[in-house]
Amino acid sequence: MTGPSPEHRRPPGTDDATVEALGKVSEALETVEAARGHLYAFHRLCGTADLTLGEGVELLREAGHPEHADRLDTELVGRNILDGRWSFQVVEEYDDTYYGPFKQLEADLREALVEGKRHLFEAEMKEDRRSAGHPHHTAVPGEERG
Repeated sequence: MTGPSPEHRRPPGTDDATVEALGKVSEALETVEAARGHLYAFHRLCGTADLTLGEGVELLREAGHPEHADRLDTELVGRNILDGRWSFQVVEEYDDTYYGPFKQLEADLREALVEGKRHLFEAEMKEDRRSAGHPHHTAVPGEERG
């Protein structure tokens, strides 16, 4: 077989403009996915900071500085990062308010326009950029190289 696998071939009658538009929507979703990854990293960092701060508070107590430990414990340990929210709540709100709907709408759009096929724009770009016959430019995994 040469060319993209069937799940990466545009359905008959699909025009270039549709493939390009879906490519842009997919690109936007990829950016949202990256933002979500950063948000999860932020969540993990906030949690790690709070737990590490708690350890520091205990060490201050053991070192004979209970007044400083008490102030940090009262003012910072377990503190909301935003009004009424810990970082897990920020992640959940992002997922429910923006990420989830974006992902669903993108999938619905692909289903309506190209039988749900993903990455058509990229598959066609790969095909345009491949060097036919080069062993590291095969169209799909396991394709005969030669």
